[in-house]
Amino acid sequence: MILSVVIVSYNVKFFLEQCLSSLKKAVEGNAFPDGETEVFIVDNASTDGSLDFLVPLYPAFHFIQNKENAGFAKANNQVLSNCRGEFILFLNPDTILAEDSLESCISFFRSKPDAGALGVRMVDGAGNFLKESKRGFPSSRASFFKMSGLHRLFPHSKLFSSYYMGHLDEQVPQAVDILSGAFLMVKKNILDQTGGFDEQFFMYAEDIDLSYRIRQTGHLNYYLPLTSIIHFKGESTKRNSRYLKMFYSAMALFIKKHFRGSRSRIQLIFLHTGIRFHQALTAMQLSFKKSTIKKTPGLRIFVKGDPPAREIWKQKLTDFHIEVTEKEADAEEIIYCEGPQLSWKSIITEISKNKKRYTFKFHGRATHAAVGSASARSQGEVFEI
Repeated sequence: MILSVVIVSYNVKFFLEQCLSSLKKAVEGNAFPDGETEVFIVDNASTDGSLDFLVPLYPAFHFIQNKENAGFAKANNQVLSNCRGEFILFLNPDTILAEDSLESCISFFRSKPDAGALGVRMVDGAGNFLKESKRGFPSSRASFFKMSGLHRLFPHSKLFSSYYMGHLDEQVPQAVDILSGAFLMVKKNILDQTGGFDEQFFMYAEDIDLSYRIRQTGHLNYYLPLTSIIHFKGESTKRNSRYLKMFYSAMALFIKKHFRGSRSRIQLIFLHTGIRFHQALTAMQLSFKKSTIKKTPGLRIFVKGDPPAREIWKQKLTDFHIEVTEKEADAEEIIYCEGPQLSWKSIITEISKNKKRYTFKFHGRATHAAVGSASARSQGEVFEI
């Protein structure tokens, strides 16, 4: 077995359907033989009917239903003993892969004997590059600049943006300190040395902790922009005051675990100060911020891609009194219909060139909805067929 894929899901039924649709395409497009990939989906006690909906659609995948929300780390770990792959991919349910994503990663691993883990270039639902695709170790200084928001003022500074390694070219493959758990591929023999995710981390920082331990084995974590994926973010958790509290707790746990004595105390002081700066800055931003995204009923939508799906969506939107344009230039939102005439890879490439003129939704061939998210701070939208 070459690859085992592990997905932990919670109440994101239609986003997960798009993820599994794209994953199936990526598996089928691999250069390695049939039967060399296995997929595990661990449902963390969802209440949206995810398993009843998806199990019949993907009979070749393995679905596990938890009776309670076990958290991200524990839910991933519970299937590791069943994984037979040479490589293990931890994948978030609110992602869409390109057709070449898996093949590109496996090929890169084969060419880099010192690679312990790798991540890929990620963009959000609006096509914006996600800085967490490549990160530095969360030192006290890096954490302060991140949580205070100062990294936004100097996004390419080696000093101020060290948390996101902003000085590194996002288009160049290279070793980095930390990889995102949204798409984290690890050699199985490395996980045998490090163990899986630390279950003390219920949410956040578990990927930082695992990346750190992989580096301690003497292997490198690589950022691979030769393939890109969509990561919608914000679908399982919102970026609000609760997020800040959970992030702070997770980072504090990481610092206490890996640093000792006065160094740990200094790190925590910087992190706490950064949190306070971030809260104050966010409050000021919210008081002045105005929404630039029109509500769905007023949108002019262009449907692009697979012809049969286009016709279905045009009729569906018309039935809901949503204006469907015949020209892309007249639209405010685009629904991309993946299929024989429009691949996921080409869709991801196209939205990455977006200059915030459009919002997007995405519909995989033969799926039951179109999903999209214009912001990590709020949950996305779903159009059901």
